[in-house]
Formats: sequence, C-alpha cells, structure tokens
Amino acid sequence: MRHLLLAAAFATLTVAHAKPGVETVATGFDRPVWVGAPAHVKDRLWVIEQAGKIWIIDAKTGKRQEQPFLDIVSMVSRKDNEEGLLGLAFAPDFEKSGRFYLNYVDHGRHTRIVRLTADGPDFTSADPGSMEVLLSFKQDFGNHNGGWTDFGPDNMLYIGTGDGGAANDPNQHAQALDTYLGKILRLDVSPQSGYEIPADNPFRDRDGAKPEIWAYGLRNPWRNSFDRKTGDFWIADVGQNHWEEIDHLPAGQGAGANFGWRLREADKETPQKGVGGAKPEGAIEPVHVYRHGNKPDEGLSVTGGYVYRGPVKELEGRYIFGDYNNRRVWSFELRNGKAGRLKDHTDDFQPAGGQLGQITSFGEDPLGNVYIVDQGGQILRIVDK
Repeated sequence: MRHLLLAAAFATLTVAHAKPGVETVATGFDRPVWVGAPAHVKDRLWVIEQAGKIWIIDAKTGKRQEQPFLDIVSMVSRKDNEEGLLGLAFAPDFEKSGRFYLNYVDHGRHTRIVRLTADGPDFTSADPGSMEVLLSFKQDFGNHNGGWTDFGPDNMLYIGTGDGGAANDPNQHAQALDTYLGKILRLDVSPQSGYEIPADNPFRDRDGAKPEIWAYGLRNPWRNSFDRKTGDFWIADVGQNHWEEIDHLPAGQGAGANFGWRLREADKETPQKGVGGAKPEGAIEPVHVYRHGNKPDEGLSVTGGYVYRGPVKELEGRYIFGDYNNRRVWSFELRNGKAGRLKDHTDDFQPAGGQLGQITSFGEDPLGNVYIVDQGGQILRIVDK
C-alpha cells in the first residue's frame, strides 16, 4: 500500500511540474508560412506554402490531402524572399458560403487582396477561376509586404501592410494617409461582390485619405492576431536595425491609432539623421520591445503569435511569439499595459529528434491549440508534456 501511495504522489508531482512542449503534426512542406482552420472545422488544418499552394491536412495524423486545396503558383511572385502567398482568412460564414480571402504578391509587385469560393459541401478544393480582386496596390520594393489578414470579432476583414520596403521608409508611406502601405486596413466584405467601407472607419470622410485605413505608422507587421476570448488586437511589427516590438490594442479600441514608424523604431527615436523624431501626439507605445542580437532575450525579426486559449493550463492568457532569425519562442502576460513575467520556451519547444528552425508563423485552431510553423517544412503543435 505504501508503495502505491508513493507512486501516486510521484505521479501527481510529475504532472504539477510538467512543462509545455511540442509535438510534430506534419513535415515536408515547401516554405510554409501559415496554418489554421475555419471556425467549424475541428479535424483538419490548412497550410500555406509561400510559392502559392494551400494544403489540407488531418489535424491528428498530419496526412496531406492528395490534391492541394488551391494552387495559384502561376499568379504569385517569389522573386524576392518576402514575396509570395502570405495570408488566408476564412469568412465567418465559411461553413455555408465557402468564401475565403487571400493576401499575395503578384508578378507586377502588387499586393492583392482577393476573394475566392471553395467547392462544397466539404470545401476541400477551390477554383482559382472564382477569384475576385478586392484591392490591388503597388509595392515599391521586394520586402515589407506585410501579408497578414483575418476577421476581427466585428466580422470585418483586417489586413496588415508593410511600408513598401527598403530601409527607413524612403517614400514616407507609414505616416501618410493617402497610401495603403504601412497600415492596418479594415473592410466590410459582407456584400456578395466587392466590399464596403465600414461606417466607423476613422478616415472614411477625410479628404485625401484612404477610407480603408484603420491604423497606421507600421513598418512591417508580420503576424497579428485577435484574442479569441477578449477580442484584443495584437501586432508584431518587425524593426529595422536595433529593436523589435509587440503592440496591443484593447478590444473595441484603436481606430486611427498611430504606431510611430518611421519616426520611431519601437519606443525609441529612429537614429538615422533626417528620419527619426519625437513621438507623434497620441501615438501607441509598444507593450514589449527587445534588442537586436543573438542572446536568449534578443533577436532580429519578430514573428507575432497568439494569446493562448487552449488546453495547456500553464500557458492560459499568455501571449506567445517568437523570433525568425534567433529561432526562439517566448511568452508573457499583459499587466497594466506592459509585458510581464517573460518566459523563454525555446528549449522546451524543440521537436523530438530535431530542432526548431526559422519560425515564419504561429497558428491557431478552433480548439485554441497554437501551432508553430517552421520555414524548413514542419508544423508543430504546442501541447502539455
């Protein structure tokens, strides 16, 4: 009996001190940049390959559907490293309509926001011929394309765009309201065709401003998210030479927000002469910044993630994010408007028999599980070890 009690106590102690880890869901993808699923689908995941293919896999076994869900490789530019098929958003009524939205760069170096319709009843494939172009705008250079798109709690489509590329925002797009570049855009895509400008978009009635703009002053927002529980909005904006930043907007706030670029890199004045300056009046300060470098709390290119709302209790309510170049994963709690209790999960999140590569994205499924997308081809799920 004594041995049984000791065994039970040890088991309890082991569970209490268990750490989150990862399990490999699937491998073999060509530069994957996104994973996710429609709200009603619990057993499948959609994976984007940067060249222009989208695959459906079994969420448990990782088995890939024989044919891609969509193939638009012929339409997508991969001339530069940051170009490609970069974002996917399922309509809130995807279960009925089959409608979804893509963000990609075409061969003319235009960002295109398009709508397509998948074929029912299981929506396992989509015809490129169903594509409707909603927005198309020119990129100045081959980098800083942004690429994120998703629906907010208000059922509006949000889009993250970079400043047009190069360094120091040479054409000063991020602070200008007459361009889509360096922005968060917000569209009402509920009409059967086209889109409408939401009545509460902040610049809808301002002369010379693009009415689609929701927020501005961004350099290259790479992976944003809405907290599925609170509706808070999180933005990871890639820095330039010194700092990376995470921005946060409480649910229902942020219309017209200015995040400060190019005057500010994170919460500091951009050091380049003639570029940096004082913080614009009312500009939003980041809730977390980290310095460039290769130390455990440093990096070179932030990859935004999610506030965790899945089954791993230890991670509940923590914002999970990573760094593409330094190959690290961290999480923190938001306390009084600032990041607190930062944790480094990098060692715990190394896959069995392998290692964590360059993190292009995080993903979330309808059950709240969070996934890590590795540019080398693997999809990992965060689990309770």
